[in-house]
Amino acid sequence: MSARGRHAWIGGAALALAGSLACAGGAERTGDGTGVSDATRPDRFGLGRPATAADIAALDVDIMPDGTGLPAGRGSVAEGGRVYAARCSVCHGPTGFEGPWAALVADPVPAFNWGDDPSPGTNRVIGNYWPYATTVFDYVRRAMPHDRPGSLSDDEVYAVTAWLLSRNGIVAQDAELDAASLLAVQMPARDRFVADSVTRR
Repeated sequence: MSARGRHAWIGGAALALAGSLACAGGAERTGDGTGVSDATRPDRFGLGRPATAADIAALDVDIMPDGTGLPAGRGSVAEGGRVYAARCSVCHGPTGFEGPWAALVADPVPAFNWGDDPSPGTNRVIGNYWPYATTVFDYVRRAMPHDRPGSLSDDEVYAVTAWLLSRNGIVAQDAELDAASLLAVQMPARDRFVADSVTRR
């Protein structure tokens, strides 16, 4: 099917669904066919349900730059290397800069050109661009690995974060991170960013 055909099919399906919803509950169309009669329009269509506290808690997992939201747990660089090899390397390469997807490290870590015209081949990676170590944890925890986001345990996320920071020359190769030590990490690019009204550290 051509792209135009797919778009027409999708558009037609959306119109059919809208028509079905408009007729739900025995609602009648007005005589001119422009809408649903006020007298017969249902108060509710009965779709979905209110979000429960558990539903909200499952999604409310963001970590702030000041460490708010960091969970209990810990992980070492060595453990992170094993998790990375098993869950991350297929997209980011064995050492984090080969790809095929976004580079996470540069080898060696370059001095990034912060002008309007970055040096050719210079990637914005964790070591020269990311402002907060806590939000590295946040992104890995919520969005990675790409095929099963959110499937890593908190200990695994601490470990992968430790490995990524070590590969970028920010923490030692024998480092172990938890909430307190992760918050203490000073990122090289931190002062390149302006805090907004919700940034508390």
